[in-house]
Amino acid sequence: MSSRFDFRGRALRAVCVLAGGALALTACTSNTETNTPEVAKVDVAKVDAIAAKVPADIKSSGKLIVGVNIPYAPNEFKDPNTGKIVGFDVDLMNAVAAVLGLTADYKESDFEKIIPAVETGTYNLGMSSFTDNKEREQTADFVTYFNAGSQWAAQIGKPVNPDDACGKKVAVQRTTVQDTDEIPAKSAACVAAGKPEITKVAYDEQSAAATALVNGQVDAMSADSPVTAYAIKQNKDKIEAAGAIFDSAPYGWPVKKGSPLGPVLQEALQSLIDSGQYKKIAENWGVQEGVITKSVINGAQG
Repeated sequence: MSSRFDFRGRALRAVCVLAGGALALTACTSNTETNTPEVAKVDVAKVDAIAAKVPADIKSSGKLIVGVNIPYAPNEFKDPNTGKIVGFDVDLMNAVAAVLGLTADYKESDFEKIIPAVETGTYNLGMSSFTDNKEREQTADFVTYFNAGSQWAAQIGKPVNPDDACGKKVAVQRTTVQDTDEIPAKSAACVAAGKPEITKVAYDEQSAAATALVNGQVDAMSADSPVTAYAIKQNKDKIEAAGAIFDSAPYGWPVKKGSPLGPVLQEALQSLIDSGQYKKIAENWGVQEGVITKSVINGAQG
């Protein structure tokens, strides 16, 4: 049985080990983790009124210690040329740190160890596409920053209906919720209705699933919505969204239960939302469909 900490975003994926003033943020637009990224910049300045609320121990250190697990493009992965951790989550956290007059210091970790390390104070917060859910909220507070669900993609001109994909080949990343839950359930419904089953084609890497779709080896792919949006952005002449995002839930940054850091992060993010910089960062990565208009602490649904 999975531990309560090993769900990355909406995925049941295998765990992989792995200052004040203006800050120029880098956004990468590579198709996979193996390509050289192209750079876009968003400038973010310190907001003194918010920075003044940073807990004293963090303020004196000058940095936020952030636990992260990679790779999970486009949210967090390594630039193969520089070895730096990059992604939508990274650019957004760098922007939040800039608002607070701090620098984000990323520490690679096994995914399931991040929240326990936040609880013990090893990390100030976690940042790895965590879904904010009621179970996790018993252990940590979550500052919401994005909405993610599942979304399908298909080749341009060859539409596929996610609600009636009987007889189709659908690519997924192995051990994700799309692999373990969504496609098997939809395929079973097809069979129960006397229709052909869905042929699920599972890949170890999400990039391989996207490549299979681009090359026409499958009819569609299903993944977490930011992952699908990123694949579409990088292959916009080949693939497109197939249906709307469904089963949405908030992503959140876990902080220690009751920590004063939570409200400070929330206020910093809200300032980026209100200024439009948050949306620009999301647009750089092609994940703007998941942007939120209000950040909350502990926004789990249901």
